Amino acid sequence: MHSMNKLASINKYFIKYKWHLLSGIFFVAVSCFFTVRRPFIIRNIIDHVQRTINQHNVTDMHSLMHEVFIAGMELLGLALLSGLFMFFMRQTLIVMSRLIEYDQKTEIYTHYQQLHTGFFKSHYTGDLMNRISEDVSRVRMYTGPSVMYATNMVVLTIMCLWNMIRVNPMLTFYVFIPLPVMAITIYYVNRVIYKKSSKIQAQLSSLTTTAQETYSGIRVIKSFVQEKNMLRFFQTNSEEYRKSSINLSVTEAFYFPSMNLFIGLSMLSTVLIGGYYVIIGQISIGNIVEFVLYINLLMFPISSIGMVASMVQRASASQQRIDEFLSTPSEIVTPTGAVRPNIQGNIDIENVTFTYPHTGIKALKDFTLHVKAGQKVALIGKTGSGKSTIAHLLLRMYDPQQGNVVLDGTNVRTMQLQELRRQVAYTPQEAYLFSDTVYNNIKFGRDDATDEEVKEAARLADMEKDIAMLANGYETMIGERGVMLSGGQKQRLVLARALLKRSNVLILDETLSAVDTQTEQTILGNLLEHTRNKTTLVITHRIFTSWTFDAIVVIDDGRIVEQGTHAELMALNGRYAKLYRHQTESATEAA
Repeated sequence: MHSMNKLASINKYFIKYKWHLLSGIFFVAVSCFFTVRRPFIIRNIIDHVQRTINQHNVTDMHSLMHEVFIAGMELLGLALLSGLFMFFMRQTLIVMSRLIEYDQKTEIYTHYQQLHTGFFKSHYTGDLMNRISEDVSRVRMYTGPSVMYATNMVVLTIMCLWNMIRVNPMLTFYVFIPLPVMAITIYYVNRVIYKKSSKIQAQLSSLTTTAQETYSGIRVIKSFVQEKNMLRFFQTNSEEYRKSSINLSVTEAFYFPSMNLFIGLSMLSTVLIGGYYVIIGQISIGNIVEFVLYINLLMFPISSIGMVASMVQRASASQQRIDEFLSTPSEIVTPTGAVRPNIQGNIDIENVTFTYPHTGIKALKDFTLHVKAGQKVALIGKTGSGKSTIAHLLLRMYDPQQGNVVLDGTNVRTMQLQELRRQVAYTPQEAYLFSDTVYNNIKFGRDDATDEEVKEAARLADMEKDIAMLANGYETMIGERGVMLSGGQKQRLVLARALLKRSNVLILDETLSAVDTQTEQTILGNLLEHTRNKTTLVITHRIFTSWTFDAIVVIDDGRIVEQGTHAELMALNGRYAKLYRHQTESATEAA
């Protein structure tokens, strides 16, 4: 019962596919009806043959053979009809489970996409993958095979029991005595299975995470010659999973011998007690055969109780893990009555204090910044000073604990989330690319972009020559996370993706950190015209000497320590002037 409560969240799917479910149950009942008719026909023909032989009526032998043949044809017909409706049963109930599996995976995937950035910082990718694949598959075993076997067991048991009671209630009672003992056994073993299933699923998530991280970081592993250590770590986790799985299999293996024991006791009761009733004339030999056939019919359904119970327990453990994520609300959502923005580029960050929830690092402290539409502003600071956090807050990846982030006079918290992000172009520090073609990776920035616009974005990012050198040009597959490209090429491809959006606000976060100086100058020259009248925030740890910024903001430890134009900051002779002199001296020495 406890397990069924955890599976209650699946009921909405049963309601959605109620006609599949009801049709399946109907086909189960019809199939069982034709199945339980067979022992009745066999009982009649055996009793008829026995009476004919006992009467020594040789003249009726031809008639008897004819009746036996007719009975044989009836049995064949019943078997075919039973098989046909069993096929229909699988075509409804198993198909229903596949439809539910599809819906559930879609629901989980959609929810994953809606969850806030902080969620993915505190959960492993392997665990996320395991819940949408392995856990959903285990739930499908409940919505499909489990429902089918359980329905078949209930309907067949009721029909067989009814026919057996009609023959002899007392014999039926003795035959069914082992069943309560079986039910108690199943109850206690199920509790053990549930606990072990939960542990196994958690171990499998850990194993999947280890494998995923190994594949993603294979170049690092190879460069540090850590293959053996990683293999040892994987083998340790895999060994724990193996032991737990074998332990669970041993527990589940207890079911089937138990079922055979109970079925054997029922058979023994039928033969011994039934034989006694035949001797005293209460039932016929045909009835004994009929009872044996009923018990044989019930053998698989009753023995499947263990299998069904195991499926339910596993599904319950998996559904609990799925619901844990589905019940996790996104902390960043579009509010009711949200404003549809038309962003021009005025940015006001007012007294913002922000601490990353997953690390407790205080990234911004009473931070205030004002940028007018069309201005170019450089945010300069060392690693960890809080520069990138400003981009995250503008895109509303996070909400500040104090203060407000305002675009064109409207608080970003009150804007439609997708429209806000659609109208701001952003190149993150990590140049993330998809395992797709160069063309599709650039066009990811805007679905309705033309071929000319895609190529123009590549030109602005100084990526045209590199693309021309690839085997298939724009149609070249670049591998997982762009593994075929260099760091600088990845950055430029991500830049092209952002430029394709043609947004009024462009945020460049360490976009050119991996490109050489000459390429950097080419790109900055291309961007000068493109960014005219666009609000441009350049987040960097070094100075772009070829651009004239409207304002340069020096950030340290979450606060603005210097702010002004290049000339003003040089006259101030503070941190910016020191960094500028250091950078120009290094460039002179390198030349």
